[in-house]
Amino acid sequence: MSIEQREQSEDGVVLTPEQEKSRRARNIAIGITVALLAALFYAVTLVKLGGAVANRQI
Repeated sequence: MSIEQREQSEDGVVLTPEQEKSRRARNIAIGITVALLAALFYAVTLVKLGGAVANRQI
């Protein structure tokens, strides 16, 4: 392994500003998608269980 390769592997991958911006946008899109999917599952569960589920005996 050359000195340049060793120095690069110690520093890790250095992203350009464009790559960092793209990564951030992708992470935000994934986060929004997961949140919407969770909200969808919650809504479907409420619809399937019906509105009376909160009034049941415990």
